[in-house]
Amino acid sequence: MNIPVVFWLVPIASVIALAMAWYFFSAMIKEKEGTPKMIEIAEHVRKGAMAYLKQQYKVVAMVFAVMVVVFAIMAFVLKVQNPWVPVAFLTGGLFSGLAGFFGMKTATYASARTANAVRHGLNHGLKIAFRSGAVMGLVVVGLGLLDIAFWFLLLSYVYEGSAMALTTITTTMLTFGMGASTQALFARVGGGIYTKAADVGADLVGKVEAHIPEDDPRNPATIADNVGDNVGDVAGMGADLYESYCGSILSTAALGATAFAMNGDMQLRAVIAPMIIAAVGIFLSLLGIFLVRTKDGATMKDLLRALGLGTNVSAVLVAVASFGILYLLRLDNWVGISFSVLTGLVAGVIIGQATEYYTSHTYSPTRHIAEAGTTGAATVIIKGLGTGMISTCIPVITISVAIMMSYLCANGFDMDMSSDAISRGLYGIGIAAVGMLSTLGITLATDAYGPIADNAGGNAEMSELGEDVRQRTDALDALGNTTAATGKGFAIGSAALTALALLASYVEEVKMAMVRAMNEGEHFIDGAGNAFDPSTATMPDFMQFFEVTLMNPKVLVGAFIGAMAAFLFCGLTMGAVGRAAQAMVEEVRRQFREITGILEGKATPDYGRCVEISTRSAQREMVFPSILAIAIPILVGLILGVAGVLGLLVGGLAAGFTLAVFMANAGGAWDNAKKLVEEGNFGGKGSECHEATVVGDTVGDPFKDTSGPSLNILIKLMSMVSIVMAGLTIAFL
Repeated sequence: MNIPVVFWLVPIASVIALAMAWYFFSAMIKEKEGTPKMIEIAEHVRKGAMAYLKQQYKVVAMVFAVMVVVFAIMAFVLKVQNPWVPVAFLTGGLFSGLAGFFGMKTATYASARTANAVRHGLNHGLKIAFRSGAVMGLVVVGLGLLDIAFWFLLLSYVYEGSAMALTTITTTMLTFGMGASTQALFARVGGGIYTKAADVGADLVGKVEAHIPEDDPRNPATIADNVGDNVGDVAGMGADLYESYCGSILSTAALGATAFAMNGDMQLRAVIAPMIIAAVGIFLSLLGIFLVRTKDGATMKDLLRALGLGTNVSAVLVAVASFGILYLLRLDNWVGISFSVLTGLVAGVIIGQATEYYTSHTYSPTRHIAEAGTTGAATVIIKGLGTGMISTCIPVITISVAIMMSYLCANGFDMDMSSDAISRGLYGIGIAAVGMLSTLGITLATDAYGPIADNAGGNAEMSELGEDVRQRTDALDALGNTTAATGKGFAIGSAALTALALLASYVEEVKMAMVRAMNEGEHFIDGAGNAFDPSTATMPDFMQFFEVTLMNPKVLVGAFIGAMAAFLFCGLTMGAVGRAAQAMVEEVRRQFREITGILEGKATPDYGRCVEISTRSAQREMVFPSILAIAIPILVGLILGVAGVLGLLVGGLAAGFTLAVFMANAGGAWDNAKKLVEEGNFGGKGSECHEATVVGDTVGDPFKDTSGPSLNILIKLMSMVSIVMAGLTIAFL
């Protein structure tokens, strides 16, 4: 296979991203960590985070071992799967875990250094926190592209000369996306349960009952809370977006192999196009990272503007670069496909701005939630739920328009439902997702920045650095809440586009599975009694063969199960947080009651016990929801067949996307409403309004940090599992 020279930009960009991540990490480590008390607190958080991650990886390793055995049996005994699947699955999970590990390690070293830097100026603190967050962003894109480049080169060598080489290569590579998705789901669910159990326990007993400040060293749960920010919002988020990033590139490459199958050279260029766009996005993300800076005394709008400058400049330059890349690759309708990339970028910006509007306390929706606190916690909850529901409109409409525009631009506005037009339109949707995630290096930096700023504020409070320092860390923290909410909306939006592209990849994998079955002597007969040849069939042919219509009850039942799966998953994870938080509340109350002198500051709380409760609860509670997400598409495939699986994926996508946006935005708005009151509005800290908004924030915690962000993994993981298990589904036809 004659791979174009321009492809080598992909591994080069990945190495540069990893090198710059190391540079930012090294620069951060050289900064002073602060007073002995600050160093001691940071060490407690580091040890707790690493201890949790070690336990989580043990559980995940056992699950992966079982799944690899299952895949090996499917490949070598049942012969319904590509033999490379078990190995590809393992590498996807490994790299996803590494991305989370490196990001969390950086965050645990950066928080105290950020707090210390803020003592001397806001800009210095922002720079350390943001560039430490950039380590996460650059590690994710660097490892992601490195893994993709490795597998593409290896499989190109293995399948050299094969009649369906690129189709086989791209569908095989999707398997390591399943490995990444599985690891990401465990990381998100486990980390989310850990952090919210600690956060809820610390808030309900500390703030509401004992009337002590957030992150007060007298609160036994405060170290567990800070550990949770790292294992949930950094390690979990890194694994999550690694999976999103790779999934969008891999699904688009698979669609490119299908859409341009009749032209060998064009097909190869369509496959590598999303990889090259992502590679150029790394360089432009680095440029944006260096543009982020602010001034001392900056307001929330100034801080948002500083981050917006970096992300927006990167996005605009990627849009321009995409036109040049696709022109040089000489793809058919390169102008239209370039506009598909632009569509994804614009959709990402709109979703981010809409999320900022509904979650930042600079704007009226969150301010109205804070004001509702003057009449009690119930009105805060009601107002927050309503705001979250309303906030789904703009993202859903934006994604709907983006889907239609990217589809039409890529197929030259051809409304004919021919196989060629459909395939190229779906390729446009996939490459729109790549466009949305092409600047992940900087957009993830703005997201990972949030937990670092939050921990910096906690360190400042526990180290008693003074009110002026705490005000600066609060400003960075409030900004972090908004960027975290924006990042979640961005990830969910990209998940919707990627999951839709994966639907088409599923049909292609079904085709490959049927071809393998025919080679083993199987025969397929359609509803009219005629022989069906999958090797020459088009996508509409497959839809007709499997009766994928809204009149088929299998499709409708699958759609209902998919929608139910999103709510069931949220219910299980919310319940898990509730049980873990209840244990934490009881422990904090016990320590206040039994350890004399805690509230007077004369005795040291048992921080380790709270860390242990969160760790044990997360390990126990994360397994069932995660296994269920894997089991549902397998069972639907075996019982309802291909038509049922397609219905499942559509139902899960529609319900999961909308529910995820609602939960993330409602949770973010509740959190920042509390922050607004704590700044002195509506009575300030200690007032009845403050207690009401603390209750709202407590309800919103599992919304925005456990159940909501896990949904975007769920909808893609169900797609990935369906793709990998397509051979098993066909075997039971």
